[in-house]
Amino acid sequence: MQTSRRKLRSRIFISFALFGIALTSLFAASAIYLRDRLENQLLGNSLERNLNGYAKAFYADPDVPIQLPLDKVSGIVYSQRKFSNVPFAWRDLGNGVHDITEARPDGSIEEYKLGVRKDPHYWFFVKYDSSQLLKSQQRLKYALIAVVIVFAALSVLIGAWLSMRVISPVTNLAQRLRTSRRSGALQPLAPHFADDEVGELARALDDYAARLTGLVQRDREFNADVSHELRTPLAVIASTVELMLSSPDLSDKLRERLKRIERASRQAAEMIEALLLLSRAERQGPVNGETTDVARVVADVIELQRPQLGSKAVHVRFEIEAPLAVNAPSSVVSVALANLIGNAFKYTQAGDVRVRVQAERVMVEDSGPGIKAEDAEHLFERGVRGEGAAGKGAGLGLAIVRRLCDLYGWGVRLAPRPEGGAVAILDFVPAPAAAARGP
Repeated sequence: MQTSRRKLRSRIFISFALFGIALTSLFAASAIYLRDRLENQLLGNSLERNLNGYAKAFYADPDVPIQLPLDKVSGIVYSQRKFSNVPFAWRDLGNGVHDITEARPDGSIEEYKLGVRKDPHYWFFVKYDSSQLLKSQQRLKYALIAVVIVFAALSVLIGAWLSMRVISPVTNLAQRLRTSRRSGALQPLAPHFADDEVGELARALDDYAARLTGLVQRDREFNADVSHELRTPLAVIASTVELMLSSPDLSDKLRERLKRIERASRQAAEMIEALLLLSRAERQGPVNGETTDVARVVADVIELQRPQLGSKAVHVRFEIEAPLAVNAPSSVVSVALANLIGNAFKYTQAGDVRVRVQAERVMVEDSGPGIKAEDAEHLFERGVRGEGAAGKGAGLGLAIVRRLCDLYGWGVRLAPRPEGGAVAILDFVPAPAAAARGP
């Protein structure tokens, strides 16, 4: 499952917008809550004061009409003889202030606050019509909702502007890195940025690029020096062997050994050329107009690798099922095939090794210990060797083959053979097409 990742600018924008909306909504909710709480508390205290004053004035002179100071407040007194006239909804109420909701005869809803004081002989009620208060509260809620919407829109706009401003230096840094990558010329980044976190990142990238460039340059110089120094003794060996082979007095056994030395020196020269090719980090392998006969290279590789068989009871079969020529240096083809055929010779203790040249590919089959299907792809990693591998190998041969194939657009794969052993396939066509065709 692939996890989608938002851009940094989008994350900043969304975070700021959500923060602004959440903060505004919290402020609106707090304002509504505090207003309702304070209004209810102040109005309740005022009703209790009016209720106590009303009762006190009634006890002082019951015949004098009592005028309450608050607008929309009316007082009612019920004597012990008239408790039955108390509205049903008020009878069980205790002393204090209560919120009452009643249905009027016309079907509308009446909401009011009622102050209650029940003395042994008189019940006092003070009623406050809270309909206007509820309407004002409703208007306040609508106003705050509108404010939340306006501030949410402002948060979105400010978030978009702020995210663009914050991410601008990072975007500039990424653009300069892309430009340097396309041009291939390393340009300093730090002078273009302020002395902040992005500037510190630019300086770190400059330092890393300088060290990496120096490392690559030293690697190239080392490869060039090694190539020059190794080619000279190899050329001396090859020319000396050639002179010795031209002598008519050589015995057949000595001549065969000299030819083996000649093939080994040629193999070393081809390996050096292939490794230098990989070290140049080119996107596509050079062909230099050279076409290589793959069957001829396979024959040479078999003869060169044959000493690995020694006295083992292994039968080698070489079959040319179709002519095959590729646009690549013979040294590259030879190195790739030498690793595949050499592995088959090395790990097969008895049985047969079959090398088949087909249209667009070479198959190397052996009757050795074989490989597991799940381990096949891992064997092309550096330092990884098969379970049955013995000796002092470093596990680099197949990794070199994979790199050469990637450079030239070829395909290489390993698989267990149904009748036992393993099969290695080198396709001289793009890897997806080779995989679709199958073994």
